[in-house]
This record gives sequence, C-alpha cells and structure tokens, in this order.
Amino acid sequence: MSFEVIIPFLKPIEHLLSNKAVSEIMVNPDGSVWMEEKGNIELLSEIRFDEGALLTSLEVIANRFGKKLDADSPILNLRLPDGSRMAALIPPVVNPLPMMTIRKFTSRDFTVEDLIERRMLNVEQAQQLTDAIRRGDNLLISGGTGAGKTTLINVIAGFIPDSDRIFIIEDVAELYIRKRHVISAEAQLDTHKSQIGFSDLLKAALRHRPDRIIVGEIRGPEARVFLDALNTGHRGSLSTIHANNAGDALRRLAQLAMRGSNGVPLHEVAEECRRSINLVAHVANDGGWRHVTEIRTSRE
Repeated sequence: MSFEVIIPFLKPIEHLLSNKAVSEIMVNPDGSVWMEEKGNIELLSEIRFDEGALLTSLEVIANRFGKKLDADSPILNLRLPDGSRMAALIPPVVNPLPMMTIRKFTSRDFTVEDLIERRMLNVEQAQQLTDAIRRGDNLLISGGTGAGKTTLINVIAGFIPDSDRIFIIEDVAELYIRKRHVISAEAQLDTHKSQIGFSDLLKAALRHRPDRIIVGEIRGPEARVFLDALNTGHRGSLSTIHANNAGDALRRLAQLAMRGSNGVPLHEVAEECRRSINLVAHVANDGGWRHVTEIRTSRE
C-alpha cells in the first residue's frame, strides 16, 4: 500500500489516503479537513484529529524521514514513498494547530491523449508542445498553484529522445519522467545537515553532462544559474514558474534572475530571458478545469 508508512499516524484520513480519486488532502490550523477530488474542493466536517494528535504524528513522520520538525524548524516538506508530497507547518508559524497538505499525484500515468480527452490540451497545442520537445526547444510552463504545471511537464517530457541524459532538480520530488536515463536531485533545506539549494544543485548538475535540465520550479536566485546553463549549450530544458500569464512568466523570470546578475539592468536580463526561452505555455485552473490557455514564443 502506497501510504502504509504514514497511515498508522494519520488514521482519521486513512480512507482519503487510499482513495485514488482524491488528489489533495488539507488540514488547516483550525483543525478543519478538506479534500480535492476531480478538481472540486470539499470540507469534510465529520473528520477531526484528537487534540495534539496531528502535531505528534508529524514529528514522528519527520523523524522517520530524517527531517527536523520543532519550534525552531517549523516547516516540513518531504516526498512519500509513492512520490506524493507532504508539506506541514507547526506553531509558532501557524496557530493554534498545525497545518498539513498532502498532494497525491493521481495523474502520473497520463498520456498526451489523456490530456486531450480531459480538455487540458487540444490537438494543435499538443502537437506544438511535443514538436518543441523533440526539437530541443527550451520551454517554460507558467501558472498558479494547482493549475497542472507538473502534470503537463510529466507528459510532454515523455517525448524527449530516449538517448538523452535528463537531470531533474526539485525542492521536493514531484516529477515522474519515465525515461531510461534520468537523474533526480532534491534540494536539502530543512534537514539536520548543511543546506543544499537549487543553485547549488544546478551548478553541480552542469558537471554531470546533462542533455536536458528540468527544474521543478524557478522561484529564486537559481534563475540566474538556469539562464547561464541555457546560454552555454544546454538545450531542450524545462521548468515551471508561478505567473498570471505567459508574458508575465518571462517578466518574473527576469526579475528573479536579477538577484544574481550583479547590477545588470533589468531590460538586459529580460532580453536574455527572451533569447533563452523558446516557448511559454500557460496553464490555469478554472473551477476544476485545468487547461492550457495560451502558448506563445518568447518573442511575441
């Protein structure tokens, strides 16, 4: 059973963990439990954790996975054995109770035909993206939280040639790319050991002969290292970024890259982003309908 490692500690939501239709489970600091099923979020008022039970459970789970969770380190992010993601915050960051979110990756086995059937893509969009992957274009996938960015990357990355060496860098591993030559690395920001961030992993990855670099999400100064990698011959790379539309995605990438650009003017960094990224696809979640709203070249 996929969640057998944590189920003994999370008995009140055991049935949700085992339900394949449930994609997200959320426990808020007020003790309320919510779930997302088929794109719809619902309050489950009949489910409650006993007083102190969730905090104790999270501390035990963190320890089992070699993580630190206490008042001095109140943020927990970890990958469960089946690849699902658990995130938690405990007091004093939130009050009065801990909060926890488990994102289950129910779409890992999707094909591009599945996305078309679910209206996430139309046939023309699917052809445009898969052709770009085969050509070795650099793609940026933008959208909000829960819009389907990870799902889209998982599917279109399947069109990377089998001979390519793929290096994946993430905060918590969410991508599941079924290729023969894949290396996956996770940033280490909340362990007992030295912190290893995205920028550290990107720099290290460049020494291991990657054909394709996939960064789970660009959200900080690693944007500068990512652009440097794209400008030194590493084509066919993929990443996601939080943005409101495709144009905003490039502006946000430039703003993040500015943090490590040593005073280079923003307009020059923005131009570098336009040269480095070939295509931007934006995905949105409209009332549970996750779909690609636009695909544009960086020069449009």
